[in-house]
Amino acid sequence: MTEGAPLTPASKRQGREYYRYFLTIPTRWMDNDSFGHVNNVTYYSYIDTVVTEHLIRVARFEVRTAPVIPVAVETSCHFLRSLSFPETIDAGLCVEKLGRSSVVYAIGLFQQGGHPAAAIGRFVHVWVERATQRPTPIPDEIRFALAPLLTVAATEDA
Repeated sequence: MTEGAPLTPASKRQGREYYRYFLTIPTRWMDNDSFGHVNNVTYYSYIDTVVTEHLIRVARFEVRTAPVIPVAVETSCHFLRSLSFPETIDAGLCVEKLGRSSVVYAIGLFQQGGHPAAAIGRFVHVWVERATQRPTPIPDEIRFALAPLLTVAATEDA
């Protein structure tokens, strides 16, 4: 990318400054595949871990008993460079859209202390009533915990 060129949304997501919350995740020996790097499906586990950990720790979400739960409706990952055991990952999290019943997260997976991102994920939750599986508004306590994660671009679009 040339200096002074405008950042595309994908290139913005490669920088640590785009993310509002970080979780350190150690890789495990079993994460590597026979090619010597973290297997692609494991990146999705890291993505799910940072989102769920934030909901549990910050929003105090009760996974087993909450009457309203998040259901993953979309996930994707753009792989930029390999990660490998025994690296430690800094998983960055932000919210790109906070709707009535849905949340769009962006996740950046970085080598610990490294820059730019090794992978960029997208994760979409729709909140549903546990009993009926029908969409419902995001609970206020969850919305309150997610609001500080909104990106500058998301708040400008609102």
